[in-house]
Amino acid sequence: MIYLDYAAATPVSEKALRAMEPFFTEDFFNPSAAYYPAKLVREKYETAKNEIAHLIGAKGTDLVMTSGATESNELAFSSLLTPVNQKVQARIQTPQNLPEVLVLETEHAAVLENAKRFSNALVKVDKNGLIILDDLKKKLSPATRLISVSLANNELGTIQPLAEIAELVRSERMNRLRRGNLTPLYLHSDASQALNLIDISVARLGVDLLTLNSAKVYGPKGVGALYVAHGVKLSPVFLGGGQENGLRSGTENVPGVIGFATAFKEAKSHFSSNRKTYEKLTKILETELKQSKIEPKFLKHKKSSLANFCPVCFPGLDAERLIYKLEEQGVLLSTGAACAASKGKKSHVLKAIGLSDAEIAGSLRISLGRLNTEDNVREAGRLIREAVDEECNRIGEGDE
Repeated sequence: MIYLDYAAATPVSEKALRAMEPFFTEDFFNPSAAYYPAKLVREKYETAKNEIAHLIGAKGTDLVMTSGATESNELAFSSLLTPVNQKVQARIQTPQNLPEVLVLETEHAAVLENAKRFSNALVKVDKNGLIILDDLKKKLSPATRLISVSLANNELGTIQPLAEIAELVRSERMNRLRRGNLTPLYLHSDASQALNLIDISVARLGVDLLTLNSAKVYGPKGVGALYVAHGVKLSPVFLGGGQENGLRSGTENVPGVIGFATAFKEAKSHFSSNRKTYEKLTKILETELKQSKIEPKFLKHKKSSLANFCPVCFPGLDAERLIYKLEEQGVLLSTGAACAASKGKKSHVLKAIGLSDAEIAGSLRISLGRLNTEDNVREAGRLIREAVDEECNRIGEGDE
């Protein structure tokens, strides 16, 4: 098997798995219990939280541990459920239909669906999937309270200029203060895809809320976190025992958080070497695919993209037929985000960057990872090329 869908899921690293094992057996205690063994588990849990936070330049108390990116994103949107002071609202005197939330049109469904619960507007991207800052400025209103832009797109790998967006947010806040508008404005980013390859600092990014996901960094699935800057007010998604500062009640997932911390530390120690490796592997893959009968259209932004992404389009072909043919050959890849591909939906991301229906239908999302080598990537490229050529021949024979 040659796996080329690391954007969908990563295997748990051996180090993370070993670190988790004791907390399923001898160290199984509930960290909220009062006896000594449970208190030791609590200490290890808090240490792991601190380690995760430290890796993004934050403190453990700034994190709310969750069940993954989807929950983290929903918790971030709860900032819109916190009522604005009535006196402030009366002073603003803005129309009710102004957008409270702005999200990039290429965001993951976990963000887009949350945005639909509120007055919202979609911010446009260019042909490379990069945010059009002028469109963001145009759609930003006195009532906007949340802007959500992923650090790296989950289909194209495009890296967004978060620091520039944060500067725009700071400028808007200053303008609001001068006008007597005290409506809060927060910047949220889903960094799930970026954790494995980008050295993240919440201070450098300038974000108020940051979604983290263990499943994309060789940690266990079902574990995530939300970074929450001081002064940001959220509403709890789950009520109960008051864990995670009252924002996420429920018994803590100790082994999951331990595994997340271990995997994240391991990934960060190899950022530089991993990027170089993936750059080399994607070049090998592109070289193989360029030999196809139909000229491939590579969708990756050359300067601002994750090194392990290689999204490619074969216009006029059926990508779903290709992935089934390739699975028979032992090559696993996808046509886009796993949640959308499983429902047969067309990619809203590819539509947003201006691809035609025929181009969208012929697009593959290829993402590399730790189990890939020069040999198996070259072999995968050859098999993809052969599958493409067979489809070209089939279509040609049908036309005749």
